Amino acid sequence: MPNRIIICNDDVYNDEVRRTLLRQAAPPGMKVNVVNIEKAVAVYHNPQYQNETVFYLFTRPQDALAMVKQGVKITTLNIGGMAWRPGKKQLTKAVSLDNDDIHAFRELDKLGVTLDLRVVASDPSINILEKIEEQSFAE
Repeated sequence: MPNRIIICNDDVYNDEVRRTLLRQAAPPGMKVNVVNIEKAVAVYHNPQYQNETVFYLFTRPQDALAMVKQGVKITTLNIGGMAWRPGKKQLTKAVSLDNDDIHAFRELDKLGVTLDLRVVASDPSINILEKIEEQSFAE
């Protein structure tokens, strides 16, 4: 069980309203930090935090990829929800992707990250890349 949640995204970090809402949505007693990618990587590599059990939250797979490329060990990435926006195609009820997202997922896979698509823990685990191929998503 994690003792800290770190939300890693430059845009969220720079948006005070979103930062505040995300902190308020955390379970009682849970430490929550909203940081940019640079800070998240620095915290990961800081020995002061080596005993922390951290749950990282990302709004985009590109942010997870950036952290992995900078030495952050992420073994499994759960994809639970990615909102639809113009330019994105709906993969599942909860996940919409564009070509940049697909590229980031493919890169994460090449780097050894398990990609686990499920909205809630009780859902069956689905490999997002297999789902992308099934639905003939373009990249």
